[in-house]
Amino acid sequence: MSIDKTAIRHASTVIVIRDRMTNPSILMGQRGAKAAFMPNKFVFPGGAVDAADAHVPLATPLNAQCASRIQDDADAALSHAIPVAAIRELWEETGLILGTKGIWEREVPKDWRSFADTGHLPHANPLQFVFRALTPPGRPRRFDARFFLVDVDDIASDPDNFDAACDELSHLQWVPLTDARKFDMPFITEVVLAEVEARARDLSAPVSVPYFKNNDEESLFLRLKGNARPYNGQDD
Repeated sequence: MSIDKTAIRHASTVIVIRDRMTNPSILMGQRGAKAAFMPNKFVFPGGAVDAADAHVPLATPLNAQCASRIQDDADAALSHAIPVAAIRELWEETGLILGTKGIWEREVPKDWRSFADTGHLPHANPLQFVFRALTPPGRPRRFDARFFLVDVDDIASDPDNFDAACDELSHLQWVPLTDARKFDMPFITEVVLAEVEARARDLSAPVSVPYFKNNDEESLFLRLKGNARPYNGQDD
């Protein structure tokens, strides 16, 4: 099945942070030179939501406050599929497991079989929803991306072992937060970094979430407060 490259796709991105109370660092990797979206840029692990993600069981759901922020100006069903996609993309691109030990009680979707083989179920509760950004018009691909922050202590696998990662990202490494802007990264990644710096030592879910909304009419910088507005059934 071909993908409509002009459509806006929902996406999830994960910022894993370690030593957040002392000398925080974050996990980043470099996209390939031939990548259609943001080639050669250093980014956080992430990617598009798959249809199967809506049906993947979670050992623990997303924090209720974060789920409420996701439902703000969006389809409420995404509060399940988006964190599921975040966990899957983290696994695929880094080989890190955000999960708890458990047995899958239903058929495992193809893209989740390698994760299920580790003996884990996806575990969404540690994810903090911290940012949302809509790719501006005119780009080769557009995503409505949600960014999550998660502490390395909630990762079930060795945080320095990337052997199970696919080849989507190269040069996976822990980057000191103070050095991150020395890397060649997309503008939106720099914007999200500022939010991560502000929240690095805050373990609570954010009171509101920044939303950089670039639609066809204008660019807006909004705050998602969880007072979910009626959803019109269309992407932004």
